[in-house]
Amino acid sequence: MLISSYNQKALGDVMIIYVAPDAEEQDVVTKGNFTRIFDPKTDTTLGYNVAHVSAILGAIDQNGQVFLSEDQVAQLNEALAAVGFKPELKADLSSKFIVGYVESAEPHPKSDHLLVTKTRVQDGKTLQIVSGSPNMQADIKVVVAEIGAMMPDGEIIWPGKLRGVESDGMISSGRELKIPGAPDRPGALILPDDYEVGTPFDFNKAQTLFS
Repeated sequence: MLISSYNQKALGDVMIIYVAPDAEEQDVVTKGNFTRIFDPKTDTTLGYNVAHVSAILGAIDQNGQVFLSEDQVAQLNEALAAVGFKPELKADLSSKFIVGYVESAEPHPKSDHLLVTKTRVQDGKTLQIVSGSPNMQADIKVVVAEIGAMMPDGEIIWPGKLRGVESDGMISSGRELKIPGAPDRPGALILPDDYEVGTPFDFNKAQTLFS
């Protein structure tokens, strides 16, 4: 997993790279322009902050999530090794927003408003996702933000639990996906039949969903 973001106006020429969820305890070590964030109990890398990243990758002309190519990841690994860190970054080019199909939606055992869904995504895989959407039900097509997705507001989707029940992803609303004209209220985005289950969600096509 590799999630990277860049916001020059807010942070300067710094790229934030996430490779694992936050740990209860975190520590940091800096070598050159790289700051490694890690779990001191396991020495697991959680991510890196890369200062002066344009000196490695060239100018970056976007804010928000940056999708790094395999060549760009190789450049970062080379720079990591040069300052004494392990070149451990792995390119992740897979889409994290998938058209899903809600196969079932059952009451949460410890909540009167949450539902535990079984939602089919890519390659026939079924995810357990807890949803609080008031319009959640079985037999609908939805947008699933899978583990490792970065939402338009910068939130990252990690494995979690809601009221003690595991949830691996998030069924998203049009508002959360920043679709133009989406209702400003809770509720899953229910997709029309022409969206194919298991395929990457087409944000460009979705721009006219509410027009």
